[in-house]
Amino acid sequence: MAKRDYYEVLGINKSASATEIKKAYRKMAIKFHPDKNPDDASAEEKFKEAAEAYEILSDDNKKARFDQYGHQAFEGGQGGGRGGFGGGGMDMDDIFSQFGDIFGGGFGGGGFGGGGSRQARVKGSNMRIRVKLTLKEIAEGVEKKVKVRRKVQADGVSYTTCATCNGAGQVTRVTNTILGRMQTAATCPTCQGAGQSIKSKPSDADANGLIVKEETVSIQIPAGVTEGVQLKVAGKGNEAPGKNSVSGDLLVVIEEIAHETLKREGTNIHFDLYVNFSEAVLGISKEVETVTGKVKIKIEAGTQSGKILRLKGKGLPSIERYGNGDFLIHMNVWTPKELSKEQKEFFEANKDDDNFRPNPNISDKSFFEKVKDMFS
Repeated sequence: MAKRDYYEVLGINKSASATEIKKAYRKMAIKFHPDKNPDDASAEEKFKEAAEAYEILSDDNKKARFDQYGHQAFEGGQGGGRGGFGGGGMDMDDIFSQFGDIFGGGFGGGGFGGGGSRQARVKGSNMRIRVKLTLKEIAEGVEKKVKVRRKVQADGVSYTTCATCNGAGQVTRVTNTILGRMQTAATCPTCQGAGQSIKSKPSDADANGLIVKEETVSIQIPAGVTEGVQLKVAGKGNEAPGKNSVSGDLLVVIEEIAHETLKREGTNIHFDLYVNFSEAVLGISKEVETVTGKVKIKIEAGTQSGKILRLKGKGLPSIERYGNGDFLIHMNVWTPKELSKEQKEFFEANKDDDNFRPNPNISDKSFFEKVKDMFS
C-alpha cells in the first residue's frame, strides 16, 4: 500500500509551524494510543503512521527533503534511510522513547493504562554542544570526536517496581461528575513516571542512581551543513533512572569558522582575485585556491575589473543533495599608487591613445548587471 502524505496523516498543511506540527501529532497519538484502543490493529497502524510523520516533519532537514522529493527522499535515492523508521516496520519502543519530548518526562509506554502490560519508559534529558567547522570540512563532510560529560546509571544501582503505580509510571484517578464517572491519568508522584524506585545504589551516585561520566562521542557531520544547523546523535544525551529508561539525545549545533579569503553565500563561494595592470592587459594563467584544492584559471588579455569568472560546481554541496554551488572569482585590476619616472612618462605618453580610452560595449556589463546575471 502506498504511503500517505505526511501532512495528510497529521491533518495539517505545508505552512504549519513547528508548534502546529507538534500539536497535531499529540492529538493523533492520544487518539490512537494502543492503551486507548486495545487489540485494535487499525488504530495501532495509525498510531505508527502518525509517529513516522512527526519524526520527519519535526526535523527541518528531513522536512525539506520530504517537501522536495516526497517519500522517495528516504528510500535510498535522495538521502538514505530514516534510522528507526525504516519503511513500515516500526518499533513501538522507538515511538514511546520520544514521548518525553512531546508529552513531558512522565509520559511513557504505559500511556493511559495505569496498570497496563507495558511499563513506563522515561527518557533522559537532551544535551547540546557546539562544533566549529572550516569551509573545507563543510565541503567534504567530516567525523568529529568530542568529549562530553553525561549522566549515566552508576554500576551497582538496582531498582524495584514502584508500589504506587505497579510499574506503569502513571496513576489513574476516578472523579464522579454530573456527566458520570471521569477517569484521568497523572504522573506517579512516587517514582515521577519511572515506574521503578531505587532499591540500592553506590555512595557516589545521586538520588536517582546516576553519576557524571566523561565519554568520547563520534559525530558524523554531512557535507553542506550551514551555520546554526542542529544535528542529533541519538542516545548520547543523559541517561534516566530505571531499567526501562532510554537516554536523551546529543544535539550538535554547527558553527562556521570564517575563511580568510573566501566568502560563503549559500552553496556558492566568492573570491576576490587581484591582478596587476600588465596582467590584465596581456592576459595570464593563475592558480587559485578553492575550498577543496587548487585550480588553474586563464585570464584573457584585456580583462576588465569587475568581471566575474564562474567555476561551475566548485562551490559547496547542498545538504539536500541536489548538487554543488559555484566558485565565483571577482576580478580586480590593481592600480599602482606609486610610479617610477619612466613609468609616469609611459602613461603620460599614452593617456590620450585610443587603446587607453574607456570604450565599453554591450558585452561590458555594469557591476549591477553582473550581480543580476549571477543570481538569475
